[in-house]
Amino acid sequence: MNVFFRDFFSDPVLFLSFGILSTVIVLCAYYVYYFMKKISESEAPEQ
Repeated sequence: MNVFFRDFFSDPVLFLSFGILSTVIVLCAYYVYYFMKKISESEAPEQ
């Protein structure tokens, strides 16, 4: 496990790929939360 962390911080390609992947996952989680919150707070249209 120590070798993985040493390689992770010394290899910029590995570091950036996990960094970008984590950014994408955080953005996806934020938008899921945002839309679920908006859906739960919305009112039904009057007919």
